[in-house]
Amino acid sequence: MGIEIERKFLVKNDLWKNESDTGTDFKQGYLSRGGNCSVRVRTEGQQANINIKSATLGIHRQEFEYSIPQQEANELLKLFCSNTVCKKRYKVIYAGKMWEIDVFEQDNSGLIVAEIELTSIDEQFQIPLWAGDEVSAVKRYYNTELARHPYKNWKK
Repeated sequence: MGIEIERKFLVKNDLWKNESDTGTDFKQGYLSRGGNCSVRVRTEGQQANINIKSATLGIHRQEFEYSIPQQEANELLKLFCSNTVCKKRYKVIYAGKMWEIDVFEQDNSGLIVAEIELTSIDEQFQIPLWAGDEVSAVKRYYNTELARHPYKNWKK
């Protein structure tokens, strides 16, 4: 069984851009969500996968991920995923840890979230100056919710 331990933070400025890679395009949709898990199909650059993730709030969840041909992923997205989440993901090393910065596009344009995956719930790490409020347990920032209720529809 795979375990994901991840913390999420809103990004409050552009200081991360000086240290990031060139980014990778992501497109993902949900074949199933609700109940006790979500089933996602995702293209990530030239790769694709299906992911099953437990539907729990917080930083600790079960996760299973399997590679699939990109052509099949594109077909699944087209046939079964009416609401997709598009984003560009940048990687940044900060204080020896890998951070992923998701710059959302299309219906979620304007939202930027930083994530760090940890090896344990109590692992210590430094929070960068560009990281703002933590949203790890805030449901509306989960990609499953962004597909259903895009950022453009949030009341500011």
